[in-house]
Amino acid sequence: MTTDRLITHLRHVDLAVPDHARQLAFYRDNWGLRPEHSDGKLTFLAAEGSPEQYVVRLREATDKRIDLIAFGVATRADVDTLAGRLAVDGVKLVHEPRELDTPGGGYGVRFFDNEGRTVEVSADVAVREHRKIESGEDVPVRLSHVVINSADPDGTRRFYEKHLGFALSDTLMHPRMGEMMWFMRINAWHHSLAIARGPHPSLHHASFELRGLDEYMRGTGRLLRAGVEKIWGPGRHLAGNNTFSYFLDPHGNTMEYTTELEEVDEDTWHPHVYDFSNPEVSDQWGTANAMNEFVASRSFNDPDRGLFVAPPV
Repeated sequence: MTTDRLITHLRHVDLAVPDHARQLAFYRDNWGLRPEHSDGKLTFLAAEGSPEQYVVRLREATDKRIDLIAFGVATRADVDTLAGRLAVDGVKLVHEPRELDTPGGGYGVRFFDNEGRTVEVSADVAVREHRKIESGEDVPVRLSHVVINSADPDGTRRFYEKHLGFALSDTLMHPRMGEMMWFMRINAWHHSLAIARGPHPSLHHASFELRGLDEYMRGTGRLLRAGVEKIWGPGRHLAGNNTFSYFLDPHGNTMEYTTELEEVDEDTWHPHVYDFSNPEVSDQWGTANAMNEFVASRSFNDPDRGLFVAPPV
């Protein structure tokens, strides 16, 4: 286990899209998130069961992009320590540690990763008043993980290992294509971040935890009945042992419903290399449609238009 790790958990993923109203309607009415703060062109959406102020932020913009991926640390001193380490290592800061003016406040630093994505690390953010999700409620409990496409996956993995303390949990490979996806953890959850080999930097998918198997299946069925386009699932992955149902939001971002993501003993865990040409690696149950060129191409997403350009908010 990494002993000098400062980051404790994933907080939120922030997206910019051309049609804010349409995107908001999807995440509110279909996906099951709750808008907590909105000014018409910027909305912060919370998960009912999460103490985080928000798990998704939507901003209206000309270009579709990931605005930022946010992580938490335990204390303000940890923010300062991390910022100091990044500066010494030559990582480009978007801004020095400072008070945050987003919901819940707090204290944070922003910087670019190796491919130009904006990353935020914060502490002292107020805990949101949340509730226990009851049996049968098919709404997200929390943001589970974020997967990014990378044109330089080896460099991206090194960046998150070296600078943010992520550890490798498992790897997916293919006999013809080589290693294709790396599952990275920052706590006992099997992965909070994964890195996929892709043609360009972009969002691969964001995943939301539901209460349990019944709620996960109810949520999957609710989205199907609503006519939301499903691209893969329902099934259960081998790496992480979590369930999956992948859908497209109105701007072509892949979003996942999941549950039962594996928790590992970090002191004894040894990474596996799984060959995903074996169908049971992608889906242990055998219930999902086959992984094919269509599914893969949708996951590539559009090239991120926000690299090395900090979001205005």
